[in-house]
Amino acid sequence: MFPVLETERLLLREIINVDAGDIFSCFSNEQVTRYYGQESFVKVDQAEQLIQLFAKNYKEKRGLRWGMERKGTKGLIGTIGLNAWSPTHKRAEIGYELHPDFWRKGYAKEAIAEIVTYGLEELGLMRIGAVVFLENTASNELLLKMGFQHEGVLKNYIHQNGQSYDTNVYGLCKDVEKG
Repeated sequence: MFPVLETERLLLREIINVDAGDIFSCFSNEQVTRYYGQESFVKVDQAEQLIQLFAKNYKEKRGLRWGMERKGTKGLIGTIGLNAWSPTHKRAEIGYELHPDFWRKGYAKEAIAEIVTYGLEELGLMRIGAVVFLENTASNELLLKMGFQHEGVLKNYIHQNGQSYDTNVYGLCKDVEKG
């Protein structure tokens, strides 16, 4: 059973086929995909395939991806999830995107806080990482505010639209005593 999470203003829920239009709206928007590491969608069936990939990754315990829906309003405003999930090594990478209509309203901060808590407390993760384009100022600043530590730069890490990009690497580790 896919975990449903709630924040003050958001319902974080499983992404299903009826969400394809909302997923397409996000992933076809060049403002969203310019720092995402993939080309913008041009057909709705690409969104349907992504939804199937999210479901497969969850089933195979490789990732969890929640749709972000404002409470009392139907439709997704973005997604957030834990990618590259390794239950054995107790780590995952956080990733998220929001439709530009919902930027700078605190939704990402709210969702990140909930997913980090869920990952550390419910999944028993010891580390949550993040990889962010150097140019993505908003995301770089947000992760630092959320307690992630900047760990370095990966040179030419993501290739998108015919160009290679450097990325920042962040980590947030569970605070444990080492014996």
